Amino acid sequence: MPELLKTLQKSYNQRLDLVKASKIRSFDNQVSSIPGLVKLTIGEPDLDTPAHIKQAVVSAMDQNQTHYTAQAGTKQLQSAITGYLRRNHSLNYQDETDILVTVGATEAIYGVLETLINPGDQFIIPTPAFALYEPIITLLGGEVIDIDTSTSDFKLNPTILEKTLAENKRVKAVMLSYPNNPSGVTLSEEEVHALAQVVKNRDLFVITDEIYSDLTYDQRPYSIARDLPEQTVYISGVSKSYAMTGWRVGFVAAPATFINRLRKVHAFMVTCPSSIDQAAAAEAFENGDADIEAMLATYQERRDVLYQGLTDIGLKALYPDGAFYLFVKIPEQFGNDDEAFALHMAQIAKVGLIPGSAFGKGGRGYVRLSYAASMTNIKEALRRIRTALSTGLLN
Repeated sequence: MPELLKTLQKSYNQRLDLVKASKIRSFDNQVSSIPGLVKLTIGEPDLDTPAHIKQAVVSAMDQNQTHYTAQAGTKQLQSAITGYLRRNHSLNYQDETDILVTVGATEAIYGVLETLINPGDQFIIPTPAFALYEPIITLLGGEVIDIDTSTSDFKLNPTILEKTLAENKRVKAVMLSYPNNPSGVTLSEEEVHALAQVVKNRDLFVITDEIYSDLTYDQRPYSIARDLPEQTVYISGVSKSYAMTGWRVGFVAAPATFINRLRKVHAFMVTCPSSIDQAAAAEAFENGDADIEAMLATYQERRDVLYQGLTDIGLKALYPDGAFYLFVKIPEQFGNDDEAFALHMAQIAKVGLIPGSAFGKGGRGYVRLSYAASMTNIKEALRRIRTALSTGLLN
């Protein structure tokens, strides 16, 4: 096995020293080797990709659609995305000018930020938030302005946003993610309008990560892109709503001028997404509305069982309006040390959770439980948590 030349070991992008690996993945790796662990850690749907979507790949291969596609995505998929956005989210984009297909929403997030960031640009992130945003901004030379939303019902408050913008003069974008990972909180139409009024008429982008927007339970999703289409960069994909995490297809919808710049970054990173995966995604967006409804019903049943079970045990959990996570306040004896509590739960109760601090300062003192897991595992996790807390095993 070769070892890197010692004189080259310091020859790398020094900004890498400012970021750490995802605490979500690193903590999951840390506890996954525990025998018999019930994992409620990763946001990985246990449901199968629907059969008609898988069949679309077989058909694509039979037709030899196994070569490079246009860098921005196939015309079929771009058209399927714009149709889906009009039908399900009342958003109007043009197929070939306003849509860029990416290798998952992860590439979309990185590419969008790479397109925007100049050294010193500030980006507002309401936390808790998905752990990918902050390290990418830091790595690219931007500055993160972290707004702790734990004191405002885990929602970005327009008054706080206004104050933050007044205090920071180099803000280029506000990042939104509703329904939120990890809290499951989402915004009402009125709350979106209120945030849009703060952003409107300012030279600001809004980057809205709506990968969970189809998984809302008690209200229809309302995107800020409806209020501010000329300022919004909309990110989503097929991973969560269609149980297609491994297919790695996402997209960006935005004004054509922005998409043209993003295409340069995208082309240098990946050339184009997989041709056959794009065929599957096109089938999902064109004919998968019933799949979303079926999965949503399954997740809602799991949410209700897990939420009620944790409440009966005496734990305080946020009631999620979307996504497939519960965000739970840890017992008082642990203070805000959510990592210690999660480690105890893994080692003693054999239940895998994710520490809330993995999602920024707004997540301290909480843990995230994913109910994208089987009902059997959810009920077993509840039994183990109840036993650990009632018998004092965690003391």
